Amino acid sequence: MIVISDIHAGCRMGLCPPAGITVDDGGLYTPSKMQLVMWAWWRSFWDEWVPSVCRDEPYAVVFNGDSLDGVHHGSTTQISHNLDDQAQLARDILDPVVEACEGRYYHIRGTEAHVGKSGAEENRLARTLGAIPNEEGQFARYDLWLEIGDRLIHFLHHIGTTSSNAYEATAVMKELTEEFNEAARWHEQPPDIIARSHRHRNFEIRVPAANGYAIAFVTPAWQLKTPFCWKIAGARLAPSQIGGSIIRLGDEDLYTRHKTWSVGRSKRERAGRRRGDKAKA
Repeated sequence: MIVISDIHAGCRMGLCPPAGITVDDGGLYTPSKMQLVMWAWWRSFWDEWVPSVCRDEPYAVVFNGDSLDGVHHGSTTQISHNLDDQAQLARDILDPVVEACEGRYYHIRGTEAHVGKSGAEENRLARTLGAIPNEEGQFARYDLWLEIGDRLIHFLHHIGTTSSNAYEATAVMKELTEEFNEAARWHEQPPDIIARSHRHRNFEIRVPAANGYAIAFVTPAWQLKTPFCWKIAGARLAPSQIGGSIIRLGDEDLYTRHKTWSVGRSKRERAGRRRGDKAKA
């Protein structure tokens, strides 16, 4: 299983192919320098990392929410506030992904602020992508319980956040503990792995369990820092984390790997420079 999330198509900090997108009125948006860098990572992820970690074997994909950026929180960072423009961009990005996994594609609903009330825009997009629907016929579902061999994995977009990196593990461990608690209450099989997104920060914990380890991880994103991030404690200091994850069942154990790029800090400036001075090496 390849797990990706949070491409936020339609945001000027989200994914955008080098050719850009022609919007509804015929205008052309072309990606920024950093969007081109992120697109190079996207291609490296699918062209190099995925074949390597999958050993060129068939794989399935779970898109774990927030495919569109939407029109949210009074923000002005969208390429277009026309959601059809955003959906077309998302299709341009994700159609090759669905083709590469030969239709073994699952789609999870993200945050309503981005993908519409009840995730309507995400479900509409997932239908056009040909995502595997659940028993209710939802092409973008709220969660997914997926069996790999005799192991069980639970996918869901949302998870708690923190304003302090010192407590980054807290919500992840809490989520795993609550999964065990609910499974015990109702005599259900507990998950071996839980996968979450939403926080745009790659993180993983694992605890000893009967089948080796119980694992909980959060995926990185495919969106650079937005103006909203620059005022949040923790996020305002952290560089963007870009990438995705794999879940694989080996001969004995279920294991995970993650590929994460960091954008890094803003460029350093030299004190005393005046406007118009040439930068020195």
